[in-house]
Amino acid sequence: MTDLPTTRSADIGRRIGVPLMYGLFRPRVLGSWRMPAAGPVILAVNHSHNVDGPMVMGVSPRPVHFLIKKEAFIGPLDPFLTGIGQLKVDRDSTDRTAITRAVGVLEQGGVLGIFPEGTRGEGDFAALRAGLAYFAVRANAPIVPVAVLGSTERRGRLVKALPPLRSRIDVVYGDPFDAGDGSGRRTRKALDEATERIQKQLTAHLENARRLTGR
Repeated sequence: MTDLPTTRSADIGRRIGVPLMYGLFRPRVLGSWRMPAAGPVILAVNHSHNVDGPMVMGVSPRPVHFLIKKEAFIGPLDPFLTGIGQLKVDRDSTDRTAITRAVGVLEQGGVLGIFPEGTRGEGDFAALRAGLAYFAVRANAPIVPVAVLGSTERRGRLVKALPPLRSRIDVVYGDPFDAGDGSGRRTRKALDEATERIQKQLTAHLENARRLTGR
């Protein structure tokens, strides 16, 4: 049996993230009330900067277990990330351990955080991997789109790897939606169709978030 991360461990990460993110930056969180207060939820987050995951972890109204590439689990970060309930995933293979743990988080009624683009990029949800659809359909969990805007601002940076200190970063939550068609099917065709539905919803949310924030 694969050990599952606990909500308590993710809550420790959230307690660390709150003062850190609000101390370094000026997060503006919009629509967080849209996240269901209980039950399994998947946060689908656009990804254009290293700070996106910690930012969402720190401002989320519920503790989040993010799927994070195994390359980030190096040196002292390995026990730290594991200790705060984050999930190591090998993006170059079918990582059954990561899949089992992610599904387990949802089956326990927790919040799973995913960067559906698979890696850092333009952060525009232009290319999605099928993993998000699989988890949503398998666990019958609603998806809440989250747009992180402003993390790629370059002017005024003191640390190259971080956005400018005390800069405003907007985190915009969208309405939860179901990815599946109600049949519960997990065939390749069904997951491809679910991925298409997800991409339309995420792209629409990102456009709305940009209009709302002027970013």
